[in-house]
Amino acid sequence: MYVCICNAITDHEIRKAADLGARSLDDLSSSLGVATCCRRCADCARCVLDEHLATQACAAAGDD
Repeated sequence: MYVCICNAITDHEIRKAADLGARSLDDLSSSLGVATCCRRCADCARCVLDEHLATQACAAAGDD
């Protein structure tokens, strides 16, 4: 799904950026350009990022 319409950035791209080390909206803005125009996508982008990071943390905890 498109999260940032202004820059045509999808949820898949946000998850990939998280896999590569993005940990904040600022990281996404720097690497992908998320929320650099109208900023209407900021909350959604942050939510996608946070959910993905939480999923990664749960998966890592399960590896113990």
